[in-house]
Amino acid sequence: MDIQQLVDRLEQLLNDSTRLPLSAYLLVNEDKIYNLIDQLRVAIPEEIKRANRVEADKDRILAQAHEEAERIRGLAKQEAGELVKRDSITQSSQQRADNILERARRDADALRHDADSYVLEVLTRLEEDLLRSLAVVRNGLNKVQKEAETEPQPTAD
Repeated sequence: MDIQQLVDRLEQLLNDSTRLPLSAYLLVNEDKIYNLIDQLRVAIPEEIKRANRVEADKDRILAQAHEEAERIRGLAKQEAGELVKRDSITQSSQQRADNILERARRDADALRHDADSYVLEVLTRLEEDLLRSLAVVRNGLNKVQKEAETEPQPTAD
């Protein structure tokens, strides 16, 4: 279940709880609260694992792009070396090798850019989810603090 949904359920459970008269305390269903806390404990590490997997995928894609670029460069150098041996087509072989190298650089740059965009998108979504969850928690804390501040303080008799 999504972290945001779990936090919303927790907030709703608190909102639906019975308030003790003349106090900042609520009567809550302990089993429901602990159940939601357990679900949060499961959901948060999963979100973090998912972010780590995205980061690992980015690293893997970048490594593959570098390997592919090196392979293409090696092929280009090898091909260029063979063409240089033929005196009559030396200039055309150099041109072709340069084109292959440039294409390899563009392909590697495109792969790098796509991987970075994907990781940025996923991490941005995760950040937004976490910020929404944090905002809900802060709102709940602020509400409870305001209610505690507005209630009359018991006097010692």
